[in-house]
Amino acid sequence: MTFSRRVFLAVFRPLLSILFCWRVVGRENVPMTGPVILAANHVHAADPFLLLFGLPRWIDFMAKEELFRSAPVRAFLRWAGTLSIRRAGKAREKQEVLDSALEVLSKGSMLGMFPEGSRSRDGILSQGKTGCALLAAKADVPILPVGICGTDRIRGIGWLWKRPPIVVKVGKPFRVGHAQGRTGRSQRQQLTTQIMKEIAALLPPENRGVYGEHENREG
Repeated sequence: MTFSRRVFLAVFRPLLSILFCWRVVGRENVPMTGPVILAANHVHAADPFLLLFGLPRWIDFMAKEELFRSAPVRAFLRWAGTLSIRRAGKAREKQEVLDSALEVLSKGSMLGMFPEGSRSRDGILSQGKTGCALLAAKADVPILPVGICGTDRIRGIGWLWKRPPIVVKVGKPFRVGHAQGRTGRSQRQQLTTQIMKEIAALLPPENRGVYGEHENREG
């Protein structure tokens, strides 16, 4: 982690504790070295910051291209190591994103992804996209599942004094297996379901959505 990023975390972490009533469960499950894909549900714009300040490693996120249109935001995202994703891009552009993500992982970094592809406004886990599964299979690196619960209550101005409880729950790393060749649609979908079920297991039953039938392996 660079010096500037250490300073950023040290300065703003206390502010986050003032704004939010939150806690992290399972920090010990985070691999401290080596490449890993962090896969989390996505409910609010605050989610990436909770992950950055709550986990003991820096996270290089993948984010939608629209966020890079503002010059100040673009400068911050580039400083943070965020990769731009064009969600409706052509095959060549999608391959470029995949190659960039593989390069990040090849350096031993933690890459943060939200497999749903967009935010779930009601906190209910949505159907997962296949990009995370494809990357995990190509890179053959562990996936760290994370469930974020409570950020759906950050609405309007009232949450500032209500301070709804937020829990970031980190599961145990797992692998989906290595795919050297081309992965078919059914295989990608199967791997995606596996990833999403691991995330769902970290959420309350009422937030698991279409993956609600999955039982928490930790009980």
